[in-house]
Amino acid sequence: MSLGRVSARFLAGVGAWLLGASAATGGSLLAVSVLGQGLAPAPSQQLTVAAVNRALASEAAEATRSAAPMPPARPPVSSSATPLAPRPKKSSPAPSPPAPQPATDLTSTGGSVVAGCQPAGAYLVSWSPAQGYQASSVLRGPAATVKVTFAGSRKLVTMAISCRGGVPTASTAVTWGDE
Repeated sequence: MSLGRVSARFLAGVGAWLLGASAATGGSLLAVSVLGQGLAPAPSQQLTVAAVNRALASEAAEATRSAAPMPPARPPVSSSATPLAPRPKKSSPAPSPPAPQPATDLTSTGGSVVAGCQPAGAYLVSWSPAQGYQASSVLRGPAATVKVTFAGSRKLVTMAISCRGGVPTASTAVTWGDE
């Protein structure tokens, strides 16, 4: 056999191997992609302030409906007991839960939060880090001051939320790292 013929066979073999390897890799990637779409949960949708306010209002309405006064229980009837005169009914209404205050969307360079105010203090409804950040520390509340820290590659952004006049107000502190 001549050297040119061996070289041509060798190149044909390498070409066939590369074609087979790329077809197998492409098929494997396609199979994993299709399987991954069925296994992974659907992406979650970020809530808007209006959606949170609607949910809080419907929760308050449900709590008001469930707090309706129950009729008084009747005492057991005994044949030897003498009937008592009915007692006058008290007219004090059942206590209703405090109406939730609307939530407020607050933003910073590290991310955004949806916060609200309760009689017990501020509370975080939700938080969402900006691209390149992650929530590293969260104090949800209710408390006088609630906090969330968003950590980026070179800085920390801490949002401290408190209530002023029933409205959530944020102060933001940025700390730079040495990375």
